Amino acid sequence: MLEKSQPSLRDQQHYLIRELADRMEAVWHRYLDLEPYHLPAELGYVEGRLEGEKLVIENRCYQTPQFRKIHLELAKVGPMLDILHCVMFPRPNYALPMFGTDIVAGKGQISAAIADLSPLNADRTLSEIYRTRLKPLPVNQFSCLRQIPDWGDIFSEFCLFVRPDSQEEESRFLDIVESYVEIHCKQAVASKPVSATEEEKVLAAQVYYCTQQQQNDKTRRVLEKAFGQDWAEHYMTEVLFDLPK
Repeated sequence: MLEKSQPSLRDQQHYLIRELADRMEAVWHRYLDLEPYHLPAELGYVEGRLEGEKLVIENRCYQTPQFRKIHLELAKVGPMLDILHCVMFPRPNYALPMFGTDIVAGKGQISAAIADLSPLNADRTLSEIYRTRLKPLPVNQFSCLRQIPDWGDIFSEFCLFVRPDSQEEESRFLDIVESYVEIHCKQAVASKPVSATEEEKVLAAQVYYCTQQQQNDKTRRVLEKAFGQDWAEHYMTEVLFDLPK
């Protein structure tokens, strides 16, 4: 088991980001057999400038028998913008959905908070096991729902995309996402590798998921402004949404 350590950037971010990062890592350590996943050294911690403000990106990655990469990214732009990004990439020989979550906090307020267990199959539906465990969660008890982007056909019916407008809703978001991660980890540990034929289908679905996510123009524009077009393309395709090798 790996020892948990706290990255320095986390202490400077919005409390919702700190809390979610702590909760997700606690669930991973509780259920999964974690090993380090090594990013290139120059991509673990990155500094740049964005519109006159210092931009810091800190990445932490794990791998397990079921997940080829668990990626937690924390980013901060000056004193005004905090970001959390996390994706759990299943190994192609495990028929698991793709967990992802993002939080964007600007000027101390959460402007966007999203989480989903995105199905990696042809009909874009979660298995009955996941559906049964997710249905009781209060995903509809938010006052301000955000619109799914045009490329968001990868998301499930349980995709939670909101702008929490109270501390109660922020706490509800944390609880729901923690439940998503716990359900996912339990199911992953209980799963068995699939056949070669099924593995090809899972691989194709994961490639489609990553390709769709790479179309996120907001993320790409921020990276291009701070680091240039070539670096942004490299980071989008090799760190944020890399394809299975």
